[in-house]
Amino acid sequence: MSLDDASTTEIRHFAETVLLSDDLDLKLRRCRTPFVDTAPGVAVRIEVPGRPAHLPFAPRRTAPGMPGAEALREPQKRAIAHHIMANHELQACEVMAFVLLAFPDAPSAFREGLARIIDDEQRHTRMHAERAAALGQPFGSLPVNCYIWKQTTSYQSVLDYLAGLPLTFENANLDHTIEFEAAFLAAGDERGAAVMRRIHEDEIEHVRFGLEWLRKLKGAGQSDWEAFAGHLHWPMRPAKAKGDTFHRGPRVEAGMDSDFLDRLEHAPFE
Repeated sequence: MSLDDASTTEIRHFAETVLLSDDLDLKLRRCRTPFVDTAPGVAVRIEVPGRPAHLPFAPRRTAPGMPGAEALREPQKRAIAHHIMANHELQACEVMAFVLLAFPDAPSAFREGLARIIDDEQRHTRMHAERAAALGQPFGSLPVNCYIWKQTTSYQSVLDYLAGLPLTFENANLDHTIEFEAAFLAAGDERGAAVMRRIHEDEIEHVRFGLEWLRKLKGAGQSDWEAFAGHLHWPMRPAKAKGDTFHRGPRVEAGMDSDFLDRLEHAPFE
């Protein structure tokens, strides 16, 4: 049965579709029915996500690097940036689906919330892919890396995931989205800037979700910071959770307390 044929959607089935399908349209298809978690199944750890033939993970160091702010004045460089970010968002979809399959015993409220966040990540992927294509770089026309996906190998618990993705990668994106919005506006690219602004707003909620569940699942007596830092696995470290310019405002909106904010702002990059 496809995702379109039922009045409800089993979370496990949704996760399997997102993670294992090699059809990009199917991987990115929004679920329009309520999620249920009546058959979470057994734990499964997938080594490599299903991907279409034109979007395999490239060998190390063969994917293009992110263009700098000044280079983003050129449409071709903005196209490359959107292509890279589309792959980042697709990896986020895949990592979240991995977590749903790897930790079927996690609270159903967490699993449903995570499934709904995948919907945002699917939309973000489509937004970046559309902008890349409009600027002359169809999604899949460049090699793509697997950096975000590779971190799943270290996730041995939901807390590892919470520290590693929402509170590191998405946390850092609270800064990066502001940086890219400004760079696109400087280039006169209002559509690209609008994409970054919308994603920024969603990331605040994603970081809030991660922080709220960290607080629910962490050890008794642990601070937010201790739980976060204690569940990071190298090369992830606290400094990876911020950009070049640290923005406190969106993190306050996401619910971080002053102790967490101060420690993160001053976390060394090396």
